[in-house]
Amino acid sequence: MFDIIEEYVSRVVEFWPALFESLWETGIMMGFAMTAAILLGLPLGTLLYLTAKGKPMENIYIYQLSNIFVNIVRSFPFLLLVVAMQPFIRTIYGRATGDPVAASFPMMLIAIALYARFVQQSLLDVPRGVTETAQSMGASISQLVWKFLFVESRSSLIIGFTTAFVSFISYSTIMGVVGGGGIGDFAIRYGYQRYETDIMYTAIIVIIIIVQIMQWLGLKLAKKMDKR
Repeated sequence: MFDIIEEYVSRVVEFWPALFESLWETGIMMGFAMTAAILLGLPLGTLLYLTAKGKPMENIYIYQLSNIFVNIVRSFPFLLLVVAMQPFIRTIYGRATGDPVAASFPMMLIAIALYARFVQQSLLDVPRGVTETAQSMGASISQLVWKFLFVESRSSLIIGFTTAFVSFISYSTIMGVVGGGGIGDFAIRYGYQRYETDIMYTAIIVIIIIVQIMQWLGLKLAKKMDKR
């Protein structure tokens, strides 16, 4: 038994540099995706809420365009989205494969659409009385959003972002197809393709640990921010 454990540990130590590099690549892709979700997904989701029928900025054209964009991106098979975006990525970045930054473009696009939908749903869950109170006080659109809607829905927004983060991890494991690297690519190249099942399961365990830690942190922060 101890010989098996010792052999496993030695093998993990042997593959550790490649595993660490794959974690770094995953971190780069996740960083870009999370940044895009916050900087673009949050405003887009807010716009979807504000321009819907019966809302303060009702505009059927803006709403339909935004809604169609979100629906198309979210319904597009991610692997096909990655392949379809290769010419566009190569045009604006200079290369489309072999680089976690290049591989981040499809992840950023899906992150924007995915989190936008979470944001829209979170804002729709805000009681109508909150909006009516803000309007009766003469609040501007920016004041309505920042001082009422976001404050009331902050716990739900955090939970939505945490859920989206878990999805981002899943999407990142596909990026090895275009040379983006990452922990998923490590599990396939060093584990599955070489029949090194112990290394593959080690990578899977690492992914599970990352997801569990982020899920715990997100729920804990959401609970702390929930003042209801």
